[in-house]
This record gives sequence, structure tokens and C-alpha cells, in this order.
Amino acid sequence: MNDKAPKSFHEAVGGMIYFPRMLDKIRLHARGELREDCHANMGIVARADWLCCNFLRVEYEALRKRVLEGGADEEILQWCFATGRRLNETDILIWNDFIRKRGWNDSANVRLVSWKLESGHAHRDDLMTIPDYTDVLEGRNP
Repeated sequence: MNDKAPKSFHEAVGGMIYFPRMLDKIRLHARGELREDCHANMGIVARADWLCCNFLRVEYEALRKRVLEGGADEEILQWCFATGRRLNETDILIWNDFIRKRGWNDSANVRLVSWKLESGHAHRDDLMTIPDYTDVLEGRNP
């Protein structure tokens, strides 16, 4: 198995960040290529996948099935809008600002602190959010 890191939290489709990462995780997992430490967060309540699906008003399992049927990220986002709810510019702004700051002074901060400690990054005061920590962990931003 060749474990791969999924796309960055910061990548966007339709202006919406994180969504491409979630789809990439589903695809990589189905091929047996997703990094092991990403498995535990897939579709789990209060984690980014679940939060994104909940914001879109789609069930994670339905989305997973749709992704595995094939299609581009934009096409799948449009499916989410048709199946759940269509986001407007303000919704996307709110989502992006929320997920971009995940782990900073919120309910996910304890998890971020724990991950930093376990991975030897506790000294990195510049890693204040889960997206920034993840980019470092996955080698995109040393």
C-alpha cells in the first residue's frame, strides 16, 4: 500500500474550501491509498467531513456513494446542492471562515493540541489551526 495525503484543507471547488479534500479522502480510501491516520476522521460526528456534509444538508454515506460513482468535484458539489441545500455566497464565506480557523479557540482545540504533542510539533506556536497543522504534517508547509 502506498499511503497518500489527501488534498489540502485550503483547496476549493465552487469557492468552498475543504470540500475537495473530503472527496479526495473518499477516493483514496476506496483505492486503499489513504494515509492510515486519516481513516478515523472520515464521516465522524463533529469532525470536518461530518461538519461539511451537515452544512450542505447531505448524509455522508450518500455523498460517499455518489463520489464512488465518479465525476468531477464541481459536479459532485452541484449534486450536493440539489440533494441538500444550495449555498449562497454568504454561506460559503461562513463555511470557509469556520473551517479555515478550526482548532483555534474552539471545541477542536484540545484535539489540535493533542495531535501537535503526539507528532512532535508542540513547540510550533505558528500552527494555531487544524488546516495549518495538517499542511505541515502532510509536507505541504514545513
